Amino acid sequence: MLTVNKLALSFGAQELFSDVNFNINTSERIGLVGRNGSGKTTLFNMLTGEIVAEGGAISIPKNYTIGYVKQHLKFTKPNVIEECCLGLPVGYEDDIWKAEKILTGLGFSYEDMYKDPFLFSGGYQVRLNLAKVLVSEPDLLLLDEPTNYLDIVSIRWMERFLRNWPNELVLITHDRTFMDTVTTHTMIIHRQKVKKIQGNTARMYEQIAIEEETHERTRVKTDKQRKEMEAFITRFRSKARLASMAQSRVKALKRTTAMDKLDEIKTLEFSFKEAPFLAKKVMNAENITFSYPNSEILINNFSINIGKSDRVCIVGKNGKGKTTLMNLLNGELNPVSGEVNRHPKAELGVFGQTNIEHLTPTKTIDEELLSASLESNPKIIRSICGSMMFSGDLAKKKISVLSGGEKSRVLLGKLLLTPSNLLFLDEPTNHLDMDSCDSLIEAINAFSGAVVMVTHNEMFLNNIANRLIVFHSDKVEVFDGTYKEFLEKVGWEGKPVKSKKKGTKPVATAAVAPKVDKNADRKALRAIENHISKLEKQIAILDAEIVENTKSIEQAAASNDGKLIAELSKENHGFQLKVDKKYKELETELAKHDNLS
Repeated sequence: MLTVNKLALSFGAQELFSDVNFNINTSERIGLVGRNGSGKTTLFNMLTGEIVAEGGAISIPKNYTIGYVKQHLKFTKPNVIEECCLGLPVGYEDDIWKAEKILTGLGFSYEDMYKDPFLFSGGYQVRLNLAKVLVSEPDLLLLDEPTNYLDIVSIRWMERFLRNWPNELVLITHDRTFMDTVTTHTMIIHRQKVKKIQGNTARMYEQIAIEEETHERTRVKTDKQRKEMEAFITRFRSKARLASMAQSRVKALKRTTAMDKLDEIKTLEFSFKEAPFLAKKVMNAENITFSYPNSEILINNFSINIGKSDRVCIVGKNGKGKTTLMNLLNGELNPVSGEVNRHPKAELGVFGQTNIEHLTPTKTIDEELLSASLESNPKIIRSICGSMMFSGDLAKKKISVLSGGEKSRVLLGKLLLTPSNLLFLDEPTNHLDMDSCDSLIEAINAFSGAVVMVTHNEMFLNNIANRLIVFHSDKVEVFDGTYKEFLEKVGWEGKPVKSKKKGTKPVATAAVAPKVDKNADRKALRAIENHISKLEKQIAILDAEIVENTKSIEQAAASNDGKLIAELSKENHGFQLKVDKKYKELETELAKHDNLS
């Protein structure tokens, strides 16, 4: 058990932690939540010893290992598999199959495993660092936003992997669905304190809301009582007959501690500026094909019509062309063949991670926002700066000194100033906390125009999408329906990769091997694959039910409906037990598949 006692830390005048106490017990999987800037990553660095606390202590058992994925990339081996095997524990260096299993789950093909790590994109290099930590099987695994570098297929594998993680885990992620699926406990950094409960994020936020409401009611009541006592003392202290009563009120007043009003905690506020649009269809693409120079065709003969209020989410594995397709639709790229036609009244608003490079380093935040809309007056600019958490003097910070997350918020601010009826959003959640993700979902749902979004966040997919563009089975297809309907009718294919050991040779035996019925094996393999596919669809449907129930729990928490919360939580527990049973069955079938293949 890892114990944190009376932990304190400040940066200059900013107090980050004050009198923080918590335990991480055996086999607990904890989701760590809190607003951006609350100190989640800093707490990780304190647990690993990279940052030393000003006060308090962190007690770590002897020989207790902590695994934390580093963002800096340092590779020493000539290929991916050998680099990954560096993470294997002492005495288990020959367990190459573990490295292969994890690399496969994270999206590396068998051929990829024998390539130089430096040939891969930054995202895949971070995945390799993640794989090295996972194969090391530490006593405590610390994961800070692991889904930022994973596609939706790898995320779903990661969910299964972490649900079966036997040791302790602390997870930071903005993806509430992912966190609630994986964790057993939730811990929040809130008002410089840390609070931990058993249960999911909805239960935590519900409890915080109730506690703060109770605090405010008590504060108002106490304040009223103090004022009444002060008035009584002032009025009757000089009157002999009531002097003793006044004196007792003085003593009572001294015993009553005044309660401070809780500071308002700011979160990002979104409200997209809408441009009027009356037509039914905002754009269409007809038979578009695209490839980069000297490369294979990435998008082939793709067509789609987008209505004025459609919510189209682009999903699939990384590296298949999701962002490329979005850039073809928004006009940043031109197709090799085919046409993209946008309505003359279509007004585009575009958010992309690469657009950070288009910010002017020498400008201040408010100057950069002003450049997005010359019609905006300083008051509106200040308002947008405040809604993006750059209030007061913070709006005068230069773009050059901002972090990646802060630059992302500047881009969002510019988007809010741009009148539009067709939004293109490429992974907008990567630098947002959970509260900000909730605000973004509300803003998108309130927006009357069309939205095309690249995302792997299943909370967004479940709450927003009414159509999908799916990169799936080496094809790009339009699915007319919600994400839940996609999971029910199609689902993500599961193809366990055959494990191959480099340099493995067949072992000679003296006995004659029995004759193998290959047809029977193929038939059995097909039956197992069908069963695996069926189980994955059943798990996906149950997961979707849990997501829907979680949303209902949050709504019930907002209306303080304790009875409904209890009923839905019990129902979710039942769904969770079914999911656990299905996962165990799935593991058995995957093992059978590996043996036969």
